[in-house]
Amino acid sequence: MPYSLEPSYDDDPRLRELVVRLRAYLNDELLPYERERGITPESRVDRPTLEHVWKRSRELGFYGISLPPELGGQGIGFTELCALKEELTASGAALSHSVLGDMGGPLRVGAIVKYATADQLERYLMPVVRGERACCFSITEEDAGSDVRRMRTTATPDGDSYVLDGHKVFSSAAPFADFAIVVARMAGTEEAYSAFLVDLDTPGCRVLDGEVPMSGQQMEGDLVFENCRIPAENLLGEIGQGLRIGIGRITLNRLLHCPSLIGAARRAWDLSVAHAKSRVAFGQPLLALQAVQHKLADMATEVYAARSMVMATAARADRGENIAVEANMCKLFASEACFRVADQAVQIHGKAGLTRGHEVEQIFRTLRMFRIVTGTTEIHKNAIVKALV
Repeated sequence: MPYSLEPSYDDDPRLRELVVRLRAYLNDELLPYERERGITPESRVDRPTLEHVWKRSRELGFYGISLPPELGGQGIGFTELCALKEELTASGAALSHSVLGDMGGPLRVGAIVKYATADQLERYLMPVVRGERACCFSITEEDAGSDVRRMRTTATPDGDSYVLDGHKVFSSAAPFADFAIVVARMAGTEEAYSAFLVDLDTPGCRVLDGEVPMSGQQMEGDLVFENCRIPAENLLGEIGQGLRIGIGRITLNRLLHCPSLIGAARRAWDLSVAHAKSRVAFGQPLLALQAVQHKLADMATEVYAARSMVMATAARADRGENIAVEANMCKLFASEACFRVADQAVQIHGKAGLTRGHEVEQIFRTLRMFRIVTGTTEIHKNAIVKALV
């Protein structure tokens, strides 16, 4: 059948059924829910609103869908997960990040289940899977981003407790999370890092409003620890495993960010086609101009190329192959290509595309971020060359 930017997945009946149901939920329920409440990507969303989405998404089988059945999921593979994540951002829904559990939900805890004790699984992780609690992951500091070993937050053993001191930044979902997975340097060491489960209402722990990124989304916070005492049983994994827990998820995260970028670029393309058809200039629709047609062709080609890379790499991950190099390549190419799509979309929209609050302008700002977020373009290039040369 002819190529379409909106995949039908006719060759995969299970995935096709999931995508059809997800599109129906987004278009028939979530988007109307957001419109009724005036929710935009830049809204500060309260916990009850998010819980409504978590609960309904769980009822429909989407919340935590990638988790294994024994943890309440459906055990879908990375290829299927990428397809669903693309659909979420392609819909334009502001709360799309909460449907599968990306923001503070099951997708945050799925990678760390193997490090948790039975008690930690029952008290912390399973409530997240059920949509009863939310968590954030906290590793970044003001001077410890890509160079994470510069972190200054410390954990000091003290009897049957650990005492945390330090300041974490850019903790996504912190404003509404119940607990954090915190990576800290063991006090008195140079290269020993450990991970801890920290209830955010623990004395000595404060959650501050984080800086608002250029996307305008208010989903990040800072965590400040001042003589924050947590029980020893809240150590996640073993002493010294903190970076393995924190960074070990980065390769897959870099791959799994890509379909969200592709979906946003697809949304920008859809909006541009609609605008080019309806906007009349010099007596004809913009779409009649060859210059505009060429822009749309370039945009569609960028989306196709990015999606092809990502889905091929996801298929390799499903086969259990090492995708460290390919994940960096995907994030490098997808972030740059999708931003180019957004840039062309702004150009096609003209002044409307420059107007604060216009959907294309918001997509532009969001996609610009991802040339830096979860690894800069330059970091990805360094990693690729280091692995290949």
